[in-house]
Amino acid sequence: MEENELYSKLMNGYKTEFDRNGVSGQRVAARLHKLSEIGRTGDGGSFRLGFSKEEQEAKRLLKSWMREAGLSVSDDEAGNVFGRMRGGNEPSSVLMSGSHLDSVPNGGHFDGPVGVISSLEIVEAWNASGFLPDFDYEVVIFSDEEGSRFQSGLTGSRAMTGKVDMDIQKGLKDSEGTAFPEVIQEVGLSDSTFAEAANHNKNIKEYVEIHIEQGKILEKENLPVGIVSGIAGPCWLSVTFTGEAGHAGNTPMTARRDPLAAAGAFVSSIPDMPGEVSGSAVATVGKLEVRPNGANVIPGTVELIVDIRDIRKEDRDVLTERIIEEAETLAEKHDVDVEYQQNFEVSPVPVPAETKELLHNAVNDEGIRAVEIPSGAGHDALVIGHRYPVAMLFIRNKDGISHTPEEWAGLNDIVQGIHVLKTYLEKK
Repeated sequence: MEENELYSKLMNGYKTEFDRNGVSGQRVAARLHKLSEIGRTGDGGSFRLGFSKEEQEAKRLLKSWMREAGLSVSDDEAGNVFGRMRGGNEPSSVLMSGSHLDSVPNGGHFDGPVGVISSLEIVEAWNASGFLPDFDYEVVIFSDEEGSRFQSGLTGSRAMTGKVDMDIQKGLKDSEGTAFPEVIQEVGLSDSTFAEAANHNKNIKEYVEIHIEQGKILEKENLPVGIVSGIAGPCWLSVTFTGEAGHAGNTPMTARRDPLAAAGAFVSSIPDMPGEVSGSAVATVGKLEVRPNGANVIPGTVELIVDIRDIRKEDRDVLTERIIEEAETLAEKHDVDVEYQQNFEVSPVPVPAETKELLHNAVNDEGIRAVEIPSGAGHDALVIGHRYPVAMLFIRNKDGISHTPEEWAGLNDIVQGIHVLKTYLEKK
């Protein structure tokens, strides 16, 4: 990707009529481009793992923009970043908006950054127009939302809301075998104080998040913005099949204890199971490790992660139990051992009816037909929603593609989403 390609592509076809009431599409495009330069991959994607130097560099860049916008900037013990604008009334609560800046390996440039930059653009617009909200407004950047480094995500928002089990967290290791305490120490954090991120009295009035839709509904409806009706809760189930490694040529088929044979049958059984439980349930095996991983060696161990989601907790829990039962059945059939544990689990979050009504009004005020979309993906709003009221907007995402360099949200759609968010906030 050439130096200015992202910026040029965003600005190509941008309707300057959306530059109104202090909102600047050019500024949004420039900031998305500048952020995309951090952790740029050879494929033109983004590589900013949680608690990496790249994520830290991205946070520093956003902090500089926050300060330029007049915000009071602070960090907590989990590395979450907050930029606060004082409201007109005596502060008693804060309305928070933002997202994350970390990415999956070789991910896109819109998942997370759109939410952070859109939330900051609200401040820029208010500064330009002289508008002062009654409430304090805080732009937030949560740490390690994706969870790609430790296979356990939403870390910053979980820490802020007191949902991190530090005994489990300390035991996590990344793909290089580096333990969580050592990793965060490299970016100036400490496992001894990490959980203290929950001790700050945030007194959050509401958390609002803009995010690209990781689906195709808005494209199908030909709409730039959608209202999230609820957020599915993910459960990450770690499953390990253990057998006996051996020579591929000298070990008879009848004498083998092959964990990959069991794991293969298990993975093949997953796609049919969600539909037997719920029409909105999904389950995915996206990570699998075979050891010793030799072409002429019967594996000794196979580890995999099953990502299980539904917008109803009771259905998701039923599906999880069925998946565990299937793993045990197949392990017995193939004469191997199986162990499993939940790396993390978050209950689904519905968006209140009165909040959705206000979002409908804001969308309609911008001349956009309002539609509601359930979110199958987990977001920081999912974690925050278990403690504070939440609202969420989706931005149209080309072909529904996410977590790859091909991920794309058009600037016209992003800026229209910013106007919807601005209208919604100004009526709070």
